[in-house]
Amino acid sequence: MLPQELIARKRDGGKLTGAEIRFLVAGLTAETLTEGQVAAFAMAVLLKGMETEELVALTLAMRDSGATLKWKLPGPVIDKHSTGGIGDNVSLMLAPALAACGAYVPMISGRGLGHTGGTLDKLDAIPGYTTRPDTGKFQEVVREIGCAICGQTADIAPADRRLYAIRDTTGTVESIALITASILSKKLASGLQGLILDVKTGSGAFLPELESSRALARTLVEVAKGAGCKTRALITDMNEPLATAAGNGLEVMNAARFLRGDAVDSRLWDVTVALGAEILAQVRIAPSVEEGADRMRMVLESGAAAEKFDAMVAALGGPVGFLDDFEHHLPGAPVIGEVLAEDEGFVTGIDTRALGLAVVELGGGRRRPTDRIDPAVGIDMLEGIGLAVEPGTPLARIHAATEAGLAAATARVRAAYRVGEAAPEEPPLIVERIT
Repeated sequence: MLPQELIARKRDGGKLTGAEIRFLVAGLTAETLTEGQVAAFAMAVLLKGMETEELVALTLAMRDSGATLKWKLPGPVIDKHSTGGIGDNVSLMLAPALAACGAYVPMISGRGLGHTGGTLDKLDAIPGYTTRPDTGKFQEVVREIGCAICGQTADIAPADRRLYAIRDTTGTVESIALITASILSKKLASGLQGLILDVKTGSGAFLPELESSRALARTLVEVAKGAGCKTRALITDMNEPLATAAGNGLEVMNAARFLRGDAVDSRLWDVTVALGAEILAQVRIAPSVEEGADRMRMVLESGAAAEKFDAMVAALGGPVGFLDDFEHHLPGAPVIGEVLAEDEGFVTGIDTRALGLAVVELGGGRRRPTDRIDPAVGIDMLEGIGLAVEPGTPLARIHAATEAGLAAATARVRAAYRVGEAAPEEPPLIVERIT
């Protein structure tokens, strides 16, 4: 086979066979395909798309480009993936809650992308926590605790790492086909029996338009099922932050308070319970979604999920009894200030993406892959849509490294809030369910 002929066929809208796709992925992994050829292939897929059969073959070939995990466990092996948003720290509660329900959760997570936060960056705020253990340690923690939230190891889906790096610099990140293969190749390499997807839509989402979010969710579900993994998706609203905190250390604090029952954000609770309910029903731990929701509420309210989280943190090198004294372990910012409303009325809308960019500007995200993240900075006490305000009402609180950073973030956050005369209708949090 000649790579240039296969690339040309896809460029012209043709279909590739499974053998041809495996040939391209083998060349991608072994680097016998040049960077230019990989970029041309990615652009052809972006412009012409792929049929489901092609996407299943691409996903499986990328999965099989490295190690695949095998499990012998007394319960189902499951996971969750979110397309990312602002204040989306669901994984920190969902993984231990599912483990407390009897599932095993080898959760391979990622870093922040653009204006959205990353689960590994949040966990890096916990001193000593190892986000990239070797495969043996990762499997040991999953077996003994029931869950481990870690990053992609060097031997899992190496084809995806090279393809993603090239997509990131060639304007092909937005391809739904390549997004699907990237997400699922890593998840399926974990040896999953079930997967729940949280696809965000709205101003803070990676894909803000509902039609694009729906297309991605349907493609992910179709391809995952074609690859042999039971999968469902929820499309959830990201027109305002999910938690009342955005920023790595602040989101860990928010999760700690949630798990302890000290302070629970209602939107965060609803999404966590809904995702858990779906996957528990899907793998028959619960007989129905409704019973799955009851089990999720039980393990969260009883403290069983908190115990699993604490055990996972300690097993991966973090402090023993982290939740007992989490504020002592997490970093604090030297400059803190409130953002106050200037008008009277109701919060009618939030530019959620702008809040994420404010966190990036503070140093809580990356402009370039090599940037270091400040885990202490961010925004908390974020108010939501529908709040009645008057001049001087707090909208949020900024945690900054400098006075200049505080001033810039204050202006950006205030501009992100829209205030009108009439109270808005509350949009649905769970927009659609795709099975």
